[in-house]
Amino acid sequence: VSSVLTILDVPLLESPPVSYSELSEGKIRNLESPGTDRALAEIELRESDFHRSLLVSPDMKTTGLIVNFRPDPVYQGLSARRNAYLEKQADGSLSEQETAELRNVVREIHQHLDQTKNARHQDITDIRAIMDKYRPEAELFLGGISMISDDMITFIKNDLKLFGAGVFVLLIVMLGIIFKRLRWIVLPMLCCFLSVIATMGVLGMLGWEVTVISSNFVSLQLIITLAIVIHIIVRYREFLKENPESDQKTLVLNTVGSKLVPCLYAALTTIAGFTSLLLCDILPVINFGWMMNAGILLSLALTFILLPAGLMLLEKEPPPTGHKRFQFSITDFLARFTESNGTLILIISVILSVLIVIGVARLKVENSFIDYFKKTTEIYQGMKIIDQKLGGTTPLDIIVEFEDIALEDSDAEDDAFLDEFDDSDEEEDEGKYWFTDDKTELAEKVHDYLDNLPETGKVLSLATLLKIARKLNKGESLDSLELGVLYTKLPEKYRPLILSPYISVEQNELRFAVRIRDSLKTLKRDPLLKQIQNDLTTKFELKKEQVHLTGTMVLYNNMLQSLFRSQILTLGVVALMLMLMFLILFRSLKIALIALFPNLFSAGAVLGVMGWLNIPLDMMTITIAAISIGIAVDDTIHYIYRFREEIKKDNDYCKTMHRCHGSIGHAMYYTSVTIIIGFSVLMLSNFFPTIYFGLFTGLAMFIALIAALTLLPQLLVLFKPFTEE
Repeated sequence: VSSVLTILDVPLLESPPVSYSELSEGKIRNLESPGTDRALAEIELRESDFHRSLLVSPDMKTTGLIVNFRPDPVYQGLSARRNAYLEKQADGSLSEQETAELRNVVREIHQHLDQTKNARHQDITDIRAIMDKYRPEAELFLGGISMISDDMITFIKNDLKLFGAGVFVLLIVMLGIIFKRLRWIVLPMLCCFLSVIATMGVLGMLGWEVTVISSNFVSLQLIITLAIVIHIIVRYREFLKENPESDQKTLVLNTVGSKLVPCLYAALTTIAGFTSLLLCDILPVINFGWMMNAGILLSLALTFILLPAGLMLLEKEPPPTGHKRFQFSITDFLARFTESNGTLILIISVILSVLIVIGVARLKVENSFIDYFKKTTEIYQGMKIIDQKLGGTTPLDIIVEFEDIALEDSDAEDDAFLDEFDDSDEEEDEGKYWFTDDKTELAEKVHDYLDNLPETGKVLSLATLLKIARKLNKGESLDSLELGVLYTKLPEKYRPLILSPYISVEQNELRFAVRIRDSLKTLKRDPLLKQIQNDLTTKFELKKEQVHLTGTMVLYNNMLQSLFRSQILTLGVVALMLMLMFLILFRSLKIALIALFPNLFSAGAVLGVMGWLNIPLDMMTITIAAISIGIAVDDTIHYIYRFREEIKKDNDYCKTMHRCHGSIGHAMYYTSVTIIIGFSVLMLSNFFPTIYFGLFTGLAMFIALIAALTLLPQLLVLFKPFTEE
């Protein structure tokens, strides 16, 4: 921590009022100074343009302590070296030695950031420990971007530990209920566990970090691995029931031979679904795509090695007896329903498709940190108080550049006047000429414009000092000469607080530090940023290149817009890729089109539901499109592949549909029910992104299952694509 700013040490200029001469001489009081009038200080803190909604709430019942962390010179140095090498790499002048040095610098940056994250987490833990000592005396809350990012990671880690264990236990229970044998619990869980461990090892070797965006990769790999395992188990039990006299080796060989190709097809098309992540401009998202693709291939390979090997070490189980009427009745019911209500299914699908399109069109792209947490959590309550009473949460900086004007044009009389006060260095000497009337007038106009926006909280700029100085100067604005004197004479103690963050004489720039009210329900971040950019150029006659918006809000908004483009607007590209995959796999345009529609329907349905429920796409939920396609593809491939095998027996599409529902339909049903129930535990989290992941994963599984067991077979029966073959 470099400094802490509280009501005890901020400058008080009206308690009692400080004259302009005292201000220029640095005679500034604070709350603890002798001679400070406490009654006037209370009024100043409540009404001052600087203190109000920054350190005290308007009702004077809440105060803030601003903790400033030290800058990180090590990271700044490493970052500068990396950027220099990257510039050389971009223009093709990077030597082999410099390429090696670039790799070393990148590795050093990763190591340093890991250390910094741990140190910052410890800092926040220590600050909370200090706060805990004083909680009996007052309500204390922690806020700020550092806390938000650290708490998000902490929430995700805790959810992975707690709910990961819960999901694991529920999956075991569901496998036990469905298969009722220890081997069908141990072997699937072993495959899932080793697949995840192997993928983690690969990520470590390749240096791919698990981020907030990719934190769900373990859960997704668990789904994919379990789906492969259940399909193999169900097929093995089918062979065992059909040929109870066969030995274990024959059963295992037949099972592997039967399921390898469709599982490979399913894996490849799932990979095609996740390639939309690779089209993004954001490295963590691209890495998430590679993680999923690597994980899918590892799951496929390890499952087809471990499960058959495990079965060969075990004796053949007794043939399945009895009839699991509940599970069988559902797939059988769907088969009968599809046969007798085919037209109704198509009509409902068309109506739902229209609703899906409308829902997708209603999708919003927003990133509200406060909405990630339930209202009952301490972090939500703290962020809300800071947001509503202490000037907002998310930082936004507006930089206004002025066009350079030669100093020679300055008035000679002004120069002579200022020289009487001059004992400053060269930089300050340049600064005393900088405060022209047009700059101060623009500073106040832009400040007032930003302050009057309903979405903004506290706004700080040069205009804040100008407004305070006007009060001290009996309502008269300081002219450029007086401001020049103030700039040169202001004590170093207060300069970083009220002046130097908001002007850059060297760069000829003004900075407006704005905080956005994140909890405002009507806040639309992207339109707000565009409105500010547009208004500053049109209302204040600034050129576009003179206005720069930056800060955390811009960073997250740009990231979201990039994610939205890569995930939603490239769904057409993903659909084309899936179409090509289906063409390669089935060598039939008709089958490819039939297979494509349920996939797009399932993925679109999840996005459509989000649109209708007004659940925004943010950095945690944006990958749901790729996840939905990945899940839907699995069911479609397995069903069509089995249908193609079964139709050869009698070329009767309705009978084939019943046989497929009675065989592969069970595997699809078991997989979906196991995962839906297993992941339902995630909805108990206090972290909404975890809740949404559990909810929409389950919804994607359910819609994909229903589409694959009703819409898909109806399309196959209607268009009879295998007759030509």
